[in-house]
Amino acid sequence: MSRRKGFSLVELLIVLAVIAALIATITPVALNAIRKAQATKVAQNIKTLASAIENAAYVNGTDNGKIKQADGVSFFESQDHIALLARDVDKGLYGIWYTHTGNGVFSVSVFTKESVDFTTSKGVLGDLTETTPGGYLGASGILKLGNQTGTGADFSFGYNFSFTVY
Repeated sequence: MSRRKGFSLVELLIVLAVIAALIATITPVALNAIRKAQATKVAQNIKTLASAIENAAYVNGTDNGKIKQADGVSFFESQDHIALLARDVDKGLYGIWYTHTGNGVFSVSVFTKESVDFTTSKGVLGDLTETTPGGYLGASGILKLGNQTGTGADFSFGYNFSFTVY
């Protein structure tokens, strides 16, 4: 009895079943890794913006409660100025709101509209909050960079902090 060359239908079905089982077990792991990477990226962007605005105030100084830009004349108060602090951060998805509370003290909120897993992001940056930016929404005297519009429901989470410029 001679045997034909090639694979039988049963052998092909077995191989396809094994491949399907591997894909079914690997897909959730890959999706979870992507979700965690995105949440980590958002937390790192918030941390970068927080450090950048604080460094800008220390290095460039302030005038009348406004943080100067590197040219020493203009102030950070435009939606586009967030690109001066972090060039790879989308100004439409991130924002910085800050106010001068007197004696060189600044209260700052860095926030995002990106919808990612809050718990994972909080693991990277422990002080994240699920509140409106600094509770300032609608307050007067707020200087805004990046995203300037929206209600509290539009913001995913943020990072609130204060610092003093001497």
